Amino acid sequence: MSNISSTWIILGILVVLVVWIVMIYNGLVAMRQRVNQSFADIDVQLKQRHDLIPNLVETVKGYAGHERGTLEAVVKARQTAMAAPDLQQKVAAENMLSGALRQLFALSEAYPDLKANQNFMQLQGEISDIENKLAASRRFFNNTVQEYNTGIQQFPAALIAGPFGFHPQTFFDLGETRAQLDQAPQVKF
Repeated sequence: MSNISSTWIILGILVVLVVWIVMIYNGLVAMRQRVNQSFADIDVQLKQRHDLIPNLVETVKGYAGHERGTLEAVVKARQTAMAAPDLQQKVAAENMLSGALRQLFALSEAYPDLKANQNFMQLQGEISDIENKLAASRRFFNNTVQEYNTGIQQFPAALIAGPFGFHPQTFFDLGETRAQLDQAPQVKF
């Protein structure tokens, strides 16, 4: 009789162990899916921004066509951002595009007619709105990445994360432009 009860105890322990591993695995899958979904949200907003840029460039061309270098930098940065294959390259390309857009918007200060153009103002407002949404989405994405990376490194999940293909994700970092964004804008008269 003790042999049968030992078998049941061992079987019970194995069942509990398997259920425990399945629960950890499912938790890691859910965290990875949140990371993927939050990046998809960023991707949608980046596409919206990319779609507005040709209209913005055409509007600026009408008023500041001789600023060809700035316009070409924006177009090139957009193409690079759209073609970026992975997260790190996408982050770098989007940071380059943001810098080029800042230069383009700075042109409006030198061209009062452009600054007063309704189409330019509307496009600038739409891009500004998208930038605000992107900032919120980046924060959410980075939060989900932090939760995921912590989850796969914590014991006991760390024991199964590596063998099941759960690897740390990269943050969507602003990189070198962070210092520029952290500084208060300077107003000159």
